[in-house]
Amino acid sequence: MQLLPIKYFESTKVLQIAEELLGTIIVTHINNEVTSGIIVETEAYAGVTDKASHAYKGRRTPRNETMYARGGTVYVYICYGIHDMLNIVTNKENTPDAILIRAIEPIEGMEIMQQRTGKFFTDTTITRGPGNVAKALGIRKLHDGINLQNGAIKIYRNNTVQHFASLTGKGNRIGMETAGEAAKLPYRFFVKDNKYVSRPNK
Repeated sequence: MQLLPIKYFESTKVLQIAEELLGTIIVTHINNEVTSGIIVETEAYAGVTDKASHAYKGRRTPRNETMYARGGTVYVYICYGIHDMLNIVTNKENTPDAILIRAIEPIEGMEIMQQRTGKFFTDTTITRGPGNVAKALGIRKLHDGINLQNGAIKIYRNNTVQHFASLTGKGNRIGMETAGEAAKLPYRFFVKDNKYVSRPNK
């Protein structure tokens, strides 16, 4: 496997990266435990012009400050005071584009994922939905701000999988109803017919 370089995440094309991340492999080394999975669902957030983004209209707070970091930085925030949400910052420093990792197909460390989530592998929700992804991979708020190049979280090209162009679905983002028209934008990408995807055909 080849580690995706930081330069790749500094691209200005957040939608393209969100789609191209489908099929890549995310690996975590946390507390001496290794877990990994194929990314099968993502959501793009296009910075200051995107009403669904935490950085809409240039909003900058202690909570979302990491979004303004250099592309290739991990942005973790807590949703509803409960769920850790894993995002990858893209674009240049001070341009707050980001991609939410919504679902993965587990590869390595399945028993560890079961322990972390309290779920069995017969239950595909174990890594479906961003809260479950972060929990299964051992990712917490404390990982906010780390670099994908040399931290506990890395993303690799998957040399055994061809690009998912013919298998890629696009749809509106989930849980963004309060964002008005921005909620209807086709900024969610997923692998069609993959059982770990949140809402594969909606």
